[in-house]
Amino acid sequence: MLQRIQTVYLLLASLAIFALFIFPLAHNVYVNGVPINITATGTYIDTGGQQAIKDHFAALAAVTAIVGIVPLIVIFLYKNRKQQITLCYSTILVIIGYSFWLAQSAKTVTGGVTLAPANFGIGLFLCPFSILLLILAIKGIQRDEKLVKSADRLR
Repeated sequence: MLQRIQTVYLLLASLAIFALFIFPLAHNVYVNGVPINITATGTYIDTGGQQAIKDHFAALAAVTAIVGIVPLIVIFLYKNRKQQITLCYSTILVIIGYSFWLAQSAKTVTGGVTLAPANFGIGLFLCPFSILLLILAIKGIQRDEKLVKSADRLR
């Protein structure tokens, strides 16, 4: 059942996580008088219009890729809907933990500098957006499960 709406939701959830590689969590945060951009791959210093990497978050980048792949794997488990639902719930828990890790990494880099709303990047809203999409996918999977059970009763 690859043509169902939950496939779209799972694909968009995966793309939202992978978009963390592109969009910053926070931009133009001044630490020690130097503007930095914080992404899932590291922190970048703005030097004369060029972005130079200051810190590299290798483990965070690897986990970002793994968390982004999981919804894609769930798409192809369409024959086992209960396992799909379980993996979706597990992915939501992993994304919550991952979001906490992102926040702690950003807090460590900034040294506790409070971010103003003007410094928020698109990446800051991608994890909650992917959680919302996973919840919608779970609802779609549950509707399919209900439909299959009602069809089995009719036979």
